[in-house]
Amino acid sequence: MSTGPAPVLSAVETRTAIAAGKLTAEQATRDLLARIEALEPTTEAWVAVDTEGALDAARALDHGPEGGLLHGVSFGVKDIFAAKDLPWRCGSPIWSDRIAGFDAASVAIARAAGAIILGKTETTEFAGYKASRTHNPAAPGRTPGGSSSGSAAAVSAGMVPLAFGTQTSGSVIRPASFCGVVGYKPSFDLIEPSGVAPLARSLDTVGLFARDVPDIVFALQALTSLDFGPSEPALRPAKLGLFRSAAWSAAEPDLVTAWEAFERDLEATGVALADTLPGPFVARLDDVMDLHARIMAVEASEALAHEAAIAPELLSPGLADQLAEGRATDSALRHADRQAMIGLRAAAVAGLAPDAVWLTPATCGAAPDWHSGTGNPAFNRTWSLLGLPACSVPILSDPQGRPIGVQVVGAMGNDAGVLAVSNWLMTTFAKG
Repeated sequence: MSTGPAPVLSAVETRTAIAAGKLTAEQATRDLLARIEALEPTTEAWVAVDTEGALDAARALDHGPEGGLLHGVSFGVKDIFAAKDLPWRCGSPIWSDRIAGFDAASVAIARAAGAIILGKTETTEFAGYKASRTHNPAAPGRTPGGSSSGSAAAVSAGMVPLAFGTQTSGSVIRPASFCGVVGYKPSFDLIEPSGVAPLARSLDTVGLFARDVPDIVFALQALTSLDFGPSEPALRPAKLGLFRSAAWSAAEPDLVTAWEAFERDLEATGVALADTLPGPFVARLDDVMDLHARIMAVEASEALAHEAAIAPELLSPGLADQLAEGRATDSALRHADRQAMIGLRAAAVAGLAPDAVWLTPATCGAAPDWHSGTGNPAFNRTWSLLGLPACSVPILSDPQGRPIGVQVVGAMGNDAGVLAVSNWLMTTFAKG
């Protein structure tokens, strides 16, 4: 008699069940592989699924000593990370035949903690803006976002409990919002980035996707050996900032309606709310989005100099134009922009309370049409440039039920505070 499909377990649930002897790593892996087999034809989230490698790793864990905090927990790995013996294509035909000969540091750390690498997830071209083939499980016919499209979609579909992503402008927060999952961009450089193909070195940040906040905390602790505090119980914060930001003019009507209702619901919880961040700091943010775009173009033109030299015809027109813009930026403006970025980051450290946390939209609205691109990162650029920790939690929606994330942002280094507030929001407001 069939018992139906296996339940979709979180990372923490998987680890707990394995530790209690109620589940083996091999069975947990087989359950996920079965979901991939069933759902991948319509989701197209994976570049490659390492079925045999994952099962071999699971069996080794089952028959060996304790594997560490992530023992038996599966990860998806965005295809700009190197993962030994797996494709490393970076979403480009330039590297269509490349196989990585080593693990990116974050992947190696995860493996050392007992994680099982299920495979490589789809990404946009060099983590830029050209869309991948991936579809959005939470909003059929709509984009999953980018550039971490495959990771967000795989987690959303229950194919894997955890996945690596990266963010340079909005590549963790935006797809998390569109796909209805939790996406976390830590404080800049918190997770070791070596072995991840760069796009813009001053901005690139390794992040994580999961279906709940405790899984993010669990994985982040394993990857950094830092204590981010208990994620349960989810306590109401004493105070929160609200900041619609300079990007508010890009907010779509459905977001405006959902956000205004959310602000009223927040007030009803009794949490003390502030309208904005400190005025002197906010006054310096008006030009941040343009500054971010210029720095990203310059640094991308440097990071992809080799690819542009060996196969310029294989670059998409949009990426080629971005690299050309970066190369054309004159020396004086490059210097001024770097000084401006350094000054803004210093102002964020000096002007924000170390425990500051505020809420702002994660995206301009629900996921746009699949054919329209990966969506607008307007609500993400500021925090990426400043290097601040940010988390998207899927607690809003448009009238059709498509997810919209609330973005929780905090002062530099206040990752624990951001995650605690994110967990409270999920516990208090999440639907279903």
